[in-house]
Amino acid sequence: MITLQIKRLKKSFGTRNILRDLTLEHAGGVLGISGSNGSGKSTLLKCMAGLLSPTRGKIIWKDGSEKLSRKTVRLRMGYAAPYVNLYDELNSFENLRFLANVRHRKEPEGQIAKWIHKLELQEVGLQPFGNLSTGQQQRLRLASALFHRPRILLLDEPGSNLDEAGKSLVSDIVRNYRDDHKLLVIASNNRRELDLCGRIFSVEKQQFIC
Repeated sequence: MITLQIKRLKKSFGTRNILRDLTLEHAGGVLGISGSNGSGKSTLLKCMAGLLSPTRGKIIWKDGSEKLSRKTVRLRMGYAAPYVNLYDELNSFENLRFLANVRHRKEPEGQIAKWIHKLELQEVGLQPFGNLSTGQQQRLRLASALFHRPRILLLDEPGSNLDEAGKSLVSDIVRNYRDDHKLLVIASNNRRELDLCGRIFSVEKQQFIC
């Protein structure tokens, strides 16, 4: 079982405190992080992913009783957010191949093609990322977080810019992570997305609200 432990996390930017003494623990399945715009949801996810270093406190990932190193967490994690951009000049296939190389993984072409198809990008798969619509770009961000089959998945506002069909794809992704051997964290203030989560933690109240 994948377990996330956050102990007295504080994150500041200069004199501005974004997160203060935040503590939570979650094991397996789907966790929602709720809060209004500017409440610190994205900052919390970036800290979980190792993209930001906490000002104070600890973030601990475990697989069973094994404490995971930062490198191991990175290899087992997928991360997608509207503010994470891929390479404008590369097409969908090229972007995923590049990310596989960065991870030092040789993903079979079939695996990459599977996720292009699953996110319904096959008709625009050879177009540069910069030429895609905002919804298509968001679909490719999701594909880039999923194609290497991560056991830990962090999604920030996953339905951003998606049409109804795209939002249904997000629901399908969430259903696949309702598993004790995987862990999915969704940061959102969208009720539909939060309703997909088994538990919801409010960054503003700093407590589980359901």
